Amino acid sequence: MSLVYGLLLGLGSLLVWQACWTEPAKPEKVRKRRIETLLLHAGLDKVSVGGFISAMVICFLLIAVIVFVVTLSPLIAVIFGAFGATLPILVVRWRAAKRAAALREQWPDVVDHLRSAIRAGLSLPEALIQLGTQGPEPLRPAFVDFGLDYRATSRFDEAIERLRYRLADPVADKIIAALMITRDVGGSDLGEMLGTLGGFLRDSARTRGELEARQSWTVNAARLAVAAPWVILLLMSTQPQAVEAYSTLSGAFVLLAGLFISFVCYRIMLGIGSLPSEERILK
Repeated sequence: MSLVYGLLLGLGSLLVWQACWTEPAKPEKVRKRRIETLLLHAGLDKVSVGGFISAMVICFLLIAVIVFVVTLSPLIAVIFGAFGATLPILVVRWRAAKRAAALREQWPDVVDHLRSAIRAGLSLPEALIQLGTQGPEPLRPAFVDFGLDYRATSRFDEAIERLRYRLADPVADKIIAALMITRDVGGSDLGEMLGTLGGFLRDSARTRGELEARQSWTVNAARLAVAAPWVILLLMSTQPQAVEAYSTLSGAFVLLAGLFISFVCYRIMLGIGSLPSEERILK
């Protein structure tokens, strides 16, 4: 028994030692993963995280220099440079939202094509490869890459996992999960399941499209309300008296307080006005 107690004590000491020295996930890695996911959602999988951050830095410097030349105020130049640094993020998010809306309309066609191909006697990998030439135009490159991966390795699980990573879409996760389950457990009702899934996707896309159309007016009005004071500030900064007033300590405090309030209000507006995003079932 003493030997067992000694082994348990040694194992416990090892676990405690590992817990003390295991490095937690660094914020930089988490931030990098978020940027990669955002770029995938926007269909910019060829853009690296470093290139995206470089674009933000260039926008910051360019806008800051232009505003400084116009206003001769370092603080105002830095503030608008910070606004300029967010332009790549806004553009990528807009592109991601536009791509998601377009894909929601096309996923039912993908499901119908898979259903027809399987009923025609094609295997599941062959049906997916066929989407590279006959599927919706925006999705063809991802399925072409799937075909290359599958032909290179003949491993369906690895190829479809890479396909899921490239698509980075909640609807794609549902379709891929259904296909993987069907392939693993078998069954002859794949066509019926795909038909039911296609009808569900069409109803979901139609409902979400109507909600987004009604919600966009409120969100755009709120964004205009947040941006209007800063546009007025930029116009006022062309006057030397305004620049002199904001160059004082109290003027700088007003600008920084306004920046903080605008940021908080904008985040609250996004939280209240935006629709909840679809959760990915595979990550």
